Amino acid sequence: MPLPESDPAGPVVLFDGVCNLCDAAVTFIIDRDADAVFRFASLQSETGQRLTQQYGLENEDTVVLVADGRCYVRSTAALRIARRLDGAWPLLAALLVVPASLRDAAYRFIARHRYRWFGTRDACRVPTPELRRRFL
Repeated sequence: MPLPESDPAGPVVLFDGVCNLCDAAVTFIIDRDADAVFRFASLQSETGQRLTQQYGLENEDTVVLVADGRCYVRSTAALRIARRLDGAWPLLAALLVVPASLRDAAYRFIARHRYRWFGTRDACRVPTPELRRRFL
């Protein structure tokens, strides 16, 4: 889907702001994104709600990447994020040749159990002052 003109510049990672696994994933990305390429918004935030509605992803509870004029979800989003990280993580992008239906089966299994396995929080992440500019 083309990126609407009103979207923020640069890749945006949308995540479940009450999920501990998702919060850990955001921290993982930040720690491996030395050039601060990615920006973040929780799915529960105004920005997250606006972007999911614009892309017809209402009630989406997965990681979403809005980048390069397109919207990606589930394993495709995760692998495209990995492609832009520092270190050896971009090698994981080779898994994009595996059909999304197979990749997403594993993704959905973990997503279905994430609250039980990793827990939840009562509120969305509050970024530190130095990271605040990366959160929308």
